[in-house]
Amino acid sequence: MGKKREVQEINASSMADIAFLLLIFFLVTTSMATDKGLLRVLPAPLPKDQKVVDEDVKIKERNVLQILVNSNDELMVNGQPMEVSRLKEKAKEFIANPNNSEELPEKEVINAPFVGNVAITKNHVISLLNDRGTSYQVYLSVQNELVAAYNELRDEFSRQKFGISLTDLANSDPEKYDVVTKKVYSMKISEAEPKNYGKEGGN
Repeated sequence: MGKKREVQEINASSMADIAFLLLIFFLVTTSMATDKGLLRVLPAPLPKDQKVVDEDVKIKERNVLQILVNSNDELMVNGQPMEVSRLKEKAKEFIANPNNSEELPEKEVINAPFVGNVAITKNHVISLLNDRGTSYQVYLSVQNELVAAYNELRDEFSRQKFGISLTDLANSDPEKYDVVTKKVYSMKISEAEPKNYGKEGGN
């Protein structure tokens, strides 16, 4: 009777290397969930050969709401101190200018789909400046108040013109929703790079 053939042992010395490579592969290819921050659409950079003409970027003083938060988390609106809790109503008045005040943004009549002629403050801008020492909590509170001002005005307009809330309008008729949010009450918040303004709001 012949000898039994011996079965060769499998060389397992490279198994650790293979496992390590698989681990690296899955780490690289797996998408990780990340927290989302505030949504802001920044303007595209100008070409290097294009110069900004002063006359083209001039904005009338009445059309700009200047908001400054200093290093002590103190809020200044157009140079006047203000509590964050009052910012929403101030912003709503500025954005809508309901009484067509000469001290607030000038109004312009546009013809919007589904609603016809409507007077809006087309050129209004909310300019937000933060000190480098501003706390993140106060920064978020200011942002929330400004966004709430737009959302409340949009909701009021939706209920007045279409008889439903803005949320219901978004679900039932996206085209009308876009008219409210992009034509009538387009969000115009401009944020500058934080600087060291200090307590008095100076440079």
